Amino acid sequence: MSLQPSPHPDPLPQPGEGEKRRRIRSFVRREGRFTPAQQRAFAQHWTRYGLNAADSTPDWPQIFGRSASLVLEIGFGNGEQLLWSAGNEPERDFIGIEVHRPGVGRLMNALADNNVDNVRLYNHDAVDVLDRLIGAAALHEVRIYFPDPWPKKRQQKRRLIQPEFVALLAARVAAGGRLHLATDWAEYAEHMLGVLDTSAHWRNLAGTGKFLPRPPTRIETHFERRGVRLGHGVWDLLYERI
Repeated sequence: MSLQPSPHPDPLPQPGEGEKRRRIRSFVRREGRFTPAQQRAFAQHWTRYGLNAADSTPDWPQIFGRSASLVLEIGFGNGEQLLWSAGNEPERDFIGIEVHRPGVGRLMNALADNNVDNVRLYNHDAVDVLDRLIGAAALHEVRIYFPDPWPKKRQQKRRLIQPEFVALLAARVAAGGRLHLATDWAEYAEHMLGVLDTSAHWRNLAGTGKFLPRPPTRIETHFERRGVRLGHGVWDLLYERI
């Protein structure tokens, strides 16, 4: 497989174009236990931190009360990384997207406990949010950590990192912006490399076909430490928007 980008890149998708195409969901709702505290978070904190997917494209400076670089984390799980990022990168504003309500509730409680105000959350499908609610070149960075690898052959069409999705990300990230991916599934890491290294819109900052060590903006979460103890490897990929 050639890892050289095409000299004739496909045009980037415009907002709303995804509605014309049949969507393949890259997730399954596995809600698990929804604790009373997580349920209360939606009643007490959603108006502060939540974003309604039925609304129009947000005015980000108005929402955050300032103009700052925007970082999007897709699939933030229990929010451990996103909470850390918000506290350690206070000069940036963060948008989180997660479909599982328990994780959203847990993170809202943590944000409120720490009086964090540079994070807003969608409890919705990431592809739909990117397609309809994030403007062209609005983002400075996208972070996708440990997405579902869908390891079985028949499931792999559900993987989030696909050429169409990578092109959608490129349309929403400003030139010079970053895309940071991490996975603990070796075959999916190679798949990600193949998709992104052949995209005309992204440049691998480690060099074509290469990974890089975990950068300081990504912590080793509880989920990751558990995987490492089980013998899993971890691969980080960092790309720049051309």
